[in-house]
Amino acid sequence: MYKNTFQSGFLSILYSIGSRPLLKWDKKVRNGHIKRITDNNINSLVLELEGNNVSTTYITCPADPNQTLGIKLSFLVMIIKNLNKYFTFEVQVLDDQNVRRRFRASNYQSSTRVKTFICTMPMRLDDGWNQIQFNLSDFTRRAYSTNYIETLRVQIHANCRIRRIYFSDRLYAEDELPTEYKLFVQVPNTKAKQ
Repeated sequence: MYKNTFQSGFLSILYSIGSRPLLKWDKKVRNGHIKRITDNNINSLVLELEGNNVSTTYITCPADPNQTLGIKLSFLVMIIKNLNKYFTFEVQVLDDQNVRRRFRASNYQSSTRVKTFICTMPMRLDDGWNQIQFNLSDFTRRAYSTNYIETLRVQIHANCRIRRIYFSDRLYAEDELPTEYKLFVQVPNTKAKQ
């Protein structure tokens, strides 16, 4: 999909406010839902994935199973709301041994396991909105002693709310981010007691 695209800075693959946020994504839903709603904490449209089982409600990019993302930027950043339910995501990468590896992070696993083609790891989410930063180059090197080449596929499972998913060439400080990549959390207007 993006293999022949010039890649530097930021490359967004999902933005909840866009006119068709799931245009390049495949959707699977059983005993759950995937819908766009307004999140009251940030007063903005977000994508909500909810399901009774994380393995049966998810979105995958690219939608075509014969295509790959071809994204060379090594930092995956997701702005996700913790719904205090089971949640997992998976990223498939290609390394310099020409092997497809998968990284799966979840909030219900307690230990990291590295197998030949998949590395599963625990993830802790704070209450409310989280910015998940995933250094794919570092994870590939630490888990498999190989070098990251590109991201092939991203899969986000229930249960969460999504504001944006993007790749970047490095980690950016909040004040370096373009305005549309920031998450604005509205602070309630409280009057001082007299």
